[in-house]
Amino acid sequence: MMKKDGRLIVALDVDSYRAAARLVKQLSKYVKVFKVGSILFTQCGPKIIKYIHKKGGKVFLDLKYNDIPNTVAGAAVEATKLGVYMLNVHATAGKEAMRMTAEAVSHEAKKQHIFKPIVIAVTVLTSLHDEDVAALGLSGNVQDNVLRFATLAREAGLDGIVCSPHEIKMIKEKFGDRFVTVTPGIRPQWDSAKDDQKRVLTPKQAISNGTDFIVVGRPVLKAPSPVKAVKQILEEIR
Repeated sequence: MMKKDGRLIVALDVDSYRAAARLVKQLSKYVKVFKVGSILFTQCGPKIIKYIHKKGGKVFLDLKYNDIPNTVAGAAVEATKLGVYMLNVHATAGKEAMRMTAEAVSHEAKKQHIFKPIVIAVTVLTSLHDEDVAALGLSGNVQDNVLRFATLAREAGLDGIVCSPHEIKMIKEKFGDRFVTVTPGIRPQWDSAKDDQKRVLTPKQAISNGTDFIVVGRPVLKAPSPVKAVKQILEEIR
């Protein structure tokens, strides 16, 4: 049987516990990490996290916490208690929010004698391009802003960032291999649909560029056979 590859994260971007659980049951033989985002978590909460753990999987809790520092850190602590493998905050919450989050998560994990989640910062969403960044009033292009946010995240003590495949090499050259990159905007060669993603590459290209994790959602979820789609992606990145 094909071995699992921890670099592949399958995004459970569905709107019900039943649909998510069905996918986890199908894919858990091949996938180590599943992403739970705002739609699914709002619908069914920690219940789906418990199910993923029950099936032997790990959870990337993708809620992009963005609030005042105390609130962001507090939310991250609660996620840590749930035993998630990875969680994220939005870099626009600011350096102090990221610093407090990193410290609070580390403290809670030590206190509870549990795994410390990988804590990463969202930089510039893969649905945004240079014109979108300019419209938000941010100076510089996408790469300038990804680098700016990544620098803040690193200085705040976070483990890494979320960025598009196009910024991986720049981040690794600047901060080294130990600074984690998690990469959405992944489209296999056999799936030409970009949907609302603008900065995309194939799984093989992203891995070749040096990313630590690729996040794949719709190419798997929309496939006639999600299992076959996952196997094809695993073959491609190997």
